[in-house]
Amino acid sequence: MLNVNNQNEAVIFWTEKVGFTVITEEKGKECDGLKLLQLRMRKQVIILHIKEAIAKMEPELNLGTPSLMFFTTDLDTLHNDLSNKQVTVGELVDMASTSI
Repeated sequence: MLNVNNQNEAVIFWTEKVGFTVITEEKGKECDGLKLLQLRMRKQVIILHIKEAIAKMEPELNLGTPSLMFFTTDLDTLHNDLSNKQVTVGELVDMASTSI
């Protein structure tokens, strides 16, 4: 779940820049203006909620900076693809891992 200030701008970013498609769009019944948008790219699914509406429904939620994690078998290609689409990405960092 990703809480955003502007669903329309968020949908444009996630579909046109990153490559997701909208698979569900429905109006919520609990709160005026709440619209559920579900996006998918391969096996990854993101649900976009309006941050203001969620704050009213769930005031105890931390609506600070989100953390999203995706799986890929080719990180270099994904990083380059997003960079080429002018998506802000950080530098790749090779962190040595150890087997347990």
